[in-house]
This record gives sequence, C-alpha cells and structure tokens, in this order.
Amino acid sequence: MPAICDVSGTKIALLSYNCVGPEFAWAGEASAGCAYLALETLDGAPISPTARIVCMSPLAREVLAADIASARLSADVVIVALHQGKVHTPICIEAYELETAYAAVDCGANAVVAHHAHILRGISFRNGVPIFHGLGNGCVVTSALSPGQDHAARGEWVQRRREMFGFEPDPAYNLAPFHPEATNAFLGRLRIDASGRVEAGIVPVHVEAPGRPVVADPERAALISRYVERITIEAGLPAIQIAADGRVGQLT
Repeated sequence: MPAICDVSGTKIALLSYNCVGPEFAWAGEASAGCAYLALETLDGAPISPTARIVCMSPLAREVLAADIASARLSADVVIVALHQGKVHTPICIEAYELETAYAAVDCGANAVVAHHAHILRGISFRNGVPIFHGLGNGCVVTSALSPGQDHAARGEWVQRRREMFGFEPDPAYNLAPFHPEATNAFLGRLRIDASGRVEAGIVPVHVEAPGRPVVADPERAALISRYVERITIEAGLPAIQIAADGRVGQLT
C-alpha cells in the first residue's frame, strides 16, 4: 500500500519496492516483509544484492502499473522508490535499473527515487519526469563494516568487500566505512506546480567524519553539483546542469 501525505493541499503517494532482495526478506501471502518487484537473473538464481540481475519480469510491470493506478485514485502525485543498484561502485547504473525506473514513469509516476548503492548516482529525465538514480548516504551508522572486527563473520565480510570493490575505507569514517566518493550525497527536491508538473532539484549534502551528513556549504555544494553532472554523463545518461540554487535541468 502507498504511504500518503498531504503537503499544502497536495496529496503525495509514495510506493516503495525492494528490487535486489534478498528474497527471504520479501513479503508473502502468509508472511510480513518488504514490498518487491520480481526481477530476473542471468542464471535463474534467487534475487540477492550480488545476483546478476538482467531485467524485469512481466509480473513486475503488471504490479507497477496496478499499484500506480491505484495510488493515483487517492493522490495528486505518485513517487516510486526503488531499492536497487550495485553497491560501493561509482557511476555504474545497470540496464535493469533503467528498465525499472523507465517502467515506473511509463506507468504514471511523477518522480522516481533509487537508493541502496551507498554512493551517489546520476540524475536523468524521461518525458520530463525526474529520476534520481541514487541519493547516496544519509545517516548510516554501522561498525559492522569497519576494519579491525572482533567478529569472525564480519571480519570475513570486511575482507571480501575490500576484494570485491577495491577500496579501503577512510579510518576517520568509522561509523560510515564506505567508498571515498560516498562523502558526496544530496537530498532530492521536487517542486510541483498547479498543473502537476514536477521540477527537480537537489540539496547537496556532505558526509563528515565519522559519518555525519550535513547540508553542504556553498563551496562544497558546487563541487558536489559538478560531481553529479560528471557521473551522470559517465554513466551514459544525457547531460544535466545543476544551477546554483540546486535546480536540475537536462541539457539539449
């Protein structure tokens, strides 16, 4: 079911889906859990954060279409949130991520917001609808991924993560031991006019040591904006421009 709130007389619906599993955390007909979209893997293996996800299933499109249409009956604006993407990896936006985001737009979403990767991703538009491909980190407090573990299983994962993703966390970030570029983040901002048109923007955020997100000062905000513009192009998306006030537009 969507979460619905009233913002100055405009009803906003949020639909949120887990796309990367693990499947044991998904809701079933007789069990509680995450709402999810059924995707397909390259080898037919169960969905998990490390699986090779290749595309949406036909059922996932049906679920999106039905859920968005239902939410539209109670709300003026529908936002779709997608838990997806490859963790700890700069720039990368996989084909299935574009497919799910575009499908949400085609089914009537007014904006799409992705998260999960623990690092910023680019911003794009489909038929004028904004897609935030990854917000980066907000307040994430964990010691489970820091070096120097006294728990054998956690220590093993710390070593595996170093080998899988090729980075060493900055020891100053002991509560947010993520990729060095994960100090860049932003809040997505949406302005909605009377016709329902959505204008996208960002509020740049800097993650300070040991893992504290703060609204970036003007100098750092400009650096974060340029970073987002760059990774958008390098991900193969159309170029964008982020103004000094945070508004995001697609370059033609």
